Amino acid sequence: MDIVKTVAGNIRKYKNIRKTSYLKIAKKADIPFATLENIIYLRINDIKITTLLKIAKALQVSIDDLVK
Repeated sequence: MDIVKTVAGNIRKYKNIRKTSYLKIAKKADIPFATLENIIYLRINDIKITTLLKIAKALQVSIDDLVK
């Protein structure tokens, strides 16, 4: 299973649940918007664990929620 594809889908899912924008998620996670875009649009092959942690915290979910 492609982890980036799974994470991207779950970010979309939790973005919709939280009724927020990708820009707000990036700001809250303190990551560049371009990094989040690269994940969402599958332009990368892997994700740093620190980035996953920041995104999970911004979305108020666990890392497990992002990778399953």
